[in-house]
Amino acid sequence: MTMTTTRDIHAPEFLAGDEFSIPTYRVLSQEGTLHEGAEAPTLDRDQARAIYRAMIATRVLDERMMAAQRQGRLSFYMQCTGEEAAVIGATAALDDADMIMAQYREQGALVYRGFSFDEFMNQLFGNELDYGKGRQMPIHYGSRKLHYMTISSPLATQIPQAAGYAYGQKLAGEGLCTLVFFGEGAASEGDFHAALNMAAVHEVPVIFFCRNNGYAISTPAIEQFAADGVAPRAFGYRMHVIRVDGNDILAVHRATQEARRIAVEHNKPVLIEAMTYRLAAHSSSDDPSGYRSRKEEEAWREKDPILRMQRWMNAQGWWDDDEEKTLQEQLRREVLDTMKRAEKRPPPALDTLVSDVYAEVTPALQQQLDALKAHIRRHPDAYPRGARFLDPEVSRPDANDEGES
Repeated sequence: MTMTTTRDIHAPEFLAGDEFSIPTYRVLSQEGTLHEGAEAPTLDRDQARAIYRAMIATRVLDERMMAAQRQGRLSFYMQCTGEEAAVIGATAALDDADMIMAQYREQGALVYRGFSFDEFMNQLFGNELDYGKGRQMPIHYGSRKLHYMTISSPLATQIPQAAGYAYGQKLAGEGLCTLVFFGEGAASEGDFHAALNMAAVHEVPVIFFCRNNGYAISTPAIEQFAADGVAPRAFGYRMHVIRVDGNDILAVHRATQEARRIAVEHNKPVLIEAMTYRLAAHSSSDDPSGYRSRKEEEAWREKDPILRMQRWMNAQGWWDDDEEKTLQEQLRREVLDTMKRAEKRPPPALDTLVSDVYAEVTPALQQQLDALKAHIRRHPDAYPRGARFLDPEVSRPDANDEGES
């Protein structure tokens, strides 16, 4: 039985894929008007305002938390700046019960689905209300109620996990899908290829959403692959694919809507490559000035996805400058107030270090916990928060408030 569709030739004929030219889907110009021939968007006023608010809230959160990291109040942070349209536009096109598996700069998806600033801050500061109980580094969010899988640090592991989860959704038959976000750098990992092959062979409802933001940390895309981006790889797996302007909120939303229809109605995986740009550093530990120019960054700032949507909203009569000013002020105040509350909350109880591992704490884990508690009691000044948890009445000369580190 043949496993390929082919034709016979009788002389050597080599193909390099140059015959495949993948266009970029665009709807909205940078001036906020529709491109000639583009279809009118399917967004109504209320959803458009919800999307725009989520974009602004994500930008404000990122600006304030990066500042907090620079002040030493937070150990680490990663921004979504410049990629809000790709992340939030895709999320808004899903059913709220669809699973999202993210890489690490898709906080905008959580903002859109209703994750509160308190929930963000509790995770960032790892306090007693953090769903992860302080076990993860900052920006590793997760929410069962919002169908957002907890972030994991290793690159690209979420991609095959998404294929497997979508296979379960197919078996359940509830008409849901999984969308997995990743960068073009992660597409160079073996996990990417294993996931696409599995999804295509088993025909599962998964959307592979690649944020091609130009750089894998400091490595430019041109040094990552010789082909025309990531999109052509879909042909190797006989998969539906579309390339979209990742800074065009209307194009991203429409493309993801159609991708979801294909995934859910036909149990077919889809690859979306969103062409965008990371305006911020890779993380708070990165200095992009070492590998890209200010001129390049400024050119992309003129393509800011938030500004593009704002112009379109204004033209529709759905937004104005007064609303913009009020929203910006409100969000900045809310973020700062929430951060101050989160900083003052105590850390998770020491006993949570060994819970959620087994149904019952094993003797070995209990011995380690007891040894830790004994060590903290011997050195309370070195472990002030732990000491106060063990002995609430413990006093220290330098204990000023609950917000100390």
